Amino acid sequence: MTSLGDEVDDDVLAAEPETSTAEGGADDLEGQEGLEASTAGDGGDDLEDQEGLAEEWESMMGDGGRGSEDDTGGEGVSTRVLSQEEIDSLLGFDADNSADNQNSGIQAILSSANISYERLPMLEVVFDRLVRLMSASLRNFTSDNVEVSLDNIASMRFGDYLNSIPLPAMLNVFKAEEWDNHGLITVDSSLIYSIVDVLLGGRRGSAAMRIEGRPYTTIERSLIERMIHLMLADLSSAFEPLSQVNFRFDRLETNPRFATISRPSNATIVTRLRVDMEDRGGRLDLLIPYATLEPVRELLLQMFMGEKFGRDSIWETHLAEELWMTEVDLEAVVDTQIMRLSEVFNLKVGSRIMLSATPDSDIYLNCGNIQMYTGRMGRKGDRIAIRIGDRVSKTTINEI
Repeated sequence: MTSLGDEVDDDVLAAEPETSTAEGGADDLEGQEGLEASTAGDGGDDLEDQEGLAEEWESMMGDGGRGSEDDTGGEGVSTRVLSQEEIDSLLGFDADNSADNQNSGIQAILSSANISYERLPMLEVVFDRLVRLMSASLRNFTSDNVEVSLDNIASMRFGDYLNSIPLPAMLNVFKAEEWDNHGLITVDSSLIYSIVDVLLGGRRGSAAMRIEGRPYTTIERSLIERMIHLMLADLSSAFEPLSQVNFRFDRLETNPRFATISRPSNATIVTRLRVDMEDRGGRLDLLIPYATLEPVRELLLQMFMGEKFGRDSIWETHLAEELWMTEVDLEAVVDTQIMRLSEVFNLKVGSRIMLSATPDSDIYLNCGNIQMYTGRMGRKGDRIAIRIGDRVSKTTINEI
């Protein structure tokens, strides 16, 4: 049981801590205000010191120190991150528009080193003629129904072509003797086994067997070499209307590294031919570097056989007529002397140069540096005249 006095004592005890707490809080508040005031005073001094240091740095570094604000994402600086679609579009690898990838973005810059096929109209005519000649030659060679067709004519670099050759294959190197350069004929494995099967009596209607993982035998190499000789003879006949050239078989290789006939970066023309023998056949590639065709490049640029470049009879006649009306200057040379350089520098006003010419000496009339006529100097009226006596021939000019 609790008395009333006890309750009063408890209330007094509860009020005393609150009073002390309030008094202590006031004292603490006054202390904090004093501390803040002192801190503010110290901060003012530090701020002045920092501004002084900043001015020193700006004087030392100039305007370069202002870039830190931009690096930390200051005003006017975009921090947006590109999406994957935007990155693909920039690089030129847009999957939705793969057909235009080669003409956009960085991919276009990387593929700018690719070469474009130079249009050589007469070269296409030569290859069409080669296809007809090869069809007849291979029919006689295999005693079978052979069809040779032209797939396409492409232009690529020699190194890229060597890397794209499907192995195993036979690479036949030939030389154009008159052009003093080389070419390459690549026969794939399908055509090799088909030719061997036909020449060695394989039955029709059965596909040629392929035995992979072994080198080509001597018989296979000999048979393919005979076919290459026929193809080179037909190629010489195809070029004969344009230029007389003899393509000679040089060597047969199975490793592309040993068939290097040009630098990897040099441009070449690759002609892909398809040889079909009913249900058998294969492909062969005819590679000719542009350097090999350089001696006959002007002929291959013709649109048709016998085309004349730059010849216009009407313009030639007009030019010839206008040339006859051209005015030229003739110089009369009385005498020529060889003098020392010191004598030339010693010439003054009033100095005399003694000429060895006489009134009866011949005078040359020159047009530029070419001597045209000879004559005698005289006088006609108030002017000095020259009577032309003879024309200087080419043999006389060469002797002079």
